[in-house]
Amino acid sequence: MKKLGFIASVAVGLGMTTSVMAQTVGVSWSNFQEERWKTDEAAIKAALEAAGATYISADAQSSSGKQLTDVENLIAQGADVLIILAQDASAVGPAVDAAANEGIPVIAYDRLIEDSRAFYLTFDNVEVGRMQAAAVLEAAPSGRYVMIKGSPTDPNADFLRGGQQEILQAAIDAGDIEIVGEAYTDGWLPANAQRNMEQILTETNNGVDAVVASNDGTAGGVVAALTAQGMEGIPVSGQDGDHAALNRVALGTQTVSVWKDARELGRAAGEIAVALAGGAMGDAVDGAVKFTTPGGNDVNAVFLAPVPITADNLNVVLDAGWITKDALCAGVAAGTRAVCD
Repeated sequence: MKKLGFIASVAVGLGMTTSVMAQTVGVSWSNFQEERWKTDEAAIKAALEAAGATYISADAQSSSGKQLTDVENLIAQGADVLIILAQDASAVGPAVDAAANEGIPVIAYDRLIEDSRAFYLTFDNVEVGRMQAAAVLEAAPSGRYVMIKGSPTDPNADFLRGGQQEILQAAIDAGDIEIVGEAYTDGWLPANAQRNMEQILTETNNGVDAVVASNDGTAGGVVAALTAQGMEGIPVSGQDGDHAALNRVALGTQTVSVWKDARELGRAAGEIAVALAGGAMGDAVDGAVKFTTPGGNDVNAVFLAPVPITADNLNVVLDAGWITKDALCAGVAAGTRAVCD
């Protein structure tokens, strides 16, 4: 994965002084209880420490209202730049307004904010969706499919769903697969995904052959619902490289977890934040492209590349130090996976 030397390249290009390095970066998390975000935070902190910048943060605890208050508090604490993981993309606008009124740059972290003033940093989520559907389709080229989507308030849910549909459309048109159930997952919460899956299993009398779930948390809820019906092992997708999900891939209860190395995303966020706080324009950031949002806004963006992890390449996350062998291989029978022997 490309190493993005934002601080060095932007600072040199714009002739910045070392004053760039003395910045306060405020991070507004949507819900810090998810395993994923702790990895991101550690990477952001490491990048900021290397740049001599200060980290402050707040946890919105899945409340869009609290997130607006959190951003106001981060501004009051002296944030020179904000990184916002939006709880609700349609409700976060006042936070961007508040920052803009103070001349504070905003980075939309991992989730799009429909505002041309917010720099968008994420992985290519449409490609993630393609990878998820491709892995499930390879495992189940025909049959009855369920689509367990992300949160309806997160634009990523629809980016993912669009990529999934691109891959599945030909098989749908040919009559090889049929989508028998589809549901958004409020808050991306595994419990909500489990309830949705249970309802679909009831409605279809367990007539399901594969599930395209949009992240590892929802995949966990899906697998729990399937296991309760003795159906564990049918193809299920996910993303994020959560340790529990990678263990499920090794066990054979999840087909793929599209790995988005949060260490890379967090490091990039820290480096971009320092550059923007120091006066860099968004289009001067190394690797930045213009992206037209679904709402018609042109934003500066950086997209990192995801990697699908299946039973065939579990060594990739192991070799990268993303997960320990003990965590990856817990409960895996000897001789089942070469990487675990």
